Amino acid sequence: MPPRSLLPHGATERVLTEVRVQSLALDRSTNTPVVILQEVDGERVLPIWIGPAEASAIAMRLAEMDSPRPLTHDLFCSVLRELGGAVTKVIITKVQKSTYYAELVVSRNGEVISVDARPSDSIAVALRADARIMADDSLLEIATIEIAEDEEVPDAQAVIGEVEVLERDREMGPEELKEHLRRLNPEDFGRFTP
Repeated sequence: MPPRSLLPHGATERVLTEVRVQSLALDRSTNTPVVILQEVDGERVLPIWIGPAEASAIAMRLAEMDSPRPLTHDLFCSVLRELGGAVTKVIITKVQKSTYYAELVVSRNGEVISVDARPSDSIAVALRADARIMADDSLLEIATIEIAEDEEVPDAQAVIGEVEVLERDREMGPEELKEHLRRLNPEDFGRFTP
């Protein structure tokens, strides 16, 4: 007898795609930081507008910069580790009314727990925990459709318009990025209003 589905009647199974942080950007029209996620084995991207503090936390990890004292995301990972848990992956699950949702998937003593979280915090934690970042494939499809109408090319510049992209691997080496981040002022990220 085949196993019964545990999904509610009419629900479909979620298709996940592994993504990586392709770059950080600053949307010049709103002065809001944007994290650009790109599928690992493809060209589709997912831009998510985030707060300045989370952008800084992500940028610091990408640049392999350490803080003399644990920052919030570092503290979370340390506490979880000391309690015998580990973040195994992060899933960007959905978008509703321009707000993205995510889940932190934590394993502890053979038990898997899914915790509701903001994508920006989830990404910052995943980078520190060396956990996989996954996105619901339909979110990547939305971004690709929006690009195709204007540019036909699914790259970060086409998705977010006129932005200053800080390429992790292409334009700046680790030392250049570290120096750039050291020179940034909080005002460079603009005002963030939730």
